[in-house]
Amino acid sequence: MSLNIAVIVGSLRADSFNARLADALQTLAPGDVEFRRLRIDDLPLYNQDDDDSPPAPVVRLKQGIRDADGLLFVTPEYNRSIPGVLKNALDHASRPYGDSAFPDKPAGIIGVSIGAIGTAVAQQHLRTILAYLDMPTLGQPEAFLKADDVLTGNGGIAEGSREFLQDWMDAYLAWVRHHAG
Repeated sequence: MSLNIAVIVGSLRADSFNARLADALQTLAPGDVEFRRLRIDDLPLYNQDDDDSPPAPVVRLKQGIRDADGLLFVTPEYNRSIPGVLKNALDHASRPYGDSAFPDKPAGIIGVSIGAIGTAVAQQHLRTILAYLDMPTLGQPEAFLKADDVLTGNGGIAEGSREFLQDWMDAYLAWVRHHAG
């Protein structure tokens, strides 16, 4: 069964560690898995007044989520939580009430940071949000990654992290196949 995975990177930074991780993770998947990065950089701030006539970037985001078999969130941690741009995207795609793009979409969360605990707290906050959005989210294995340990200078995966990340990717794809099938 081929899979279509929508990837949402919670960082807008041009040289984002998390964007580099998202790209590198794709090399660990088999050939029947397609990854599509969903844009969140052009979303306006969520305003309930726009629910009846959402802007084109919101419509595009929701359609990308609906077309996917699963979602992969790759996010940094800002001030012990998820970045505002990611929360904004979640709010847009889950609104208006009754028209959320998220229910029953299997999800995985991973992230990388320069800090020693990686993105542990952001991931826990994101899990709470995804639970409310009715998304089955992979619980184990967890991956709280330190950028220097995981990524090479050219954007690849460091040799010492390859096996761990392969195990994570295998578990994530099995999770999506289980819930999407």
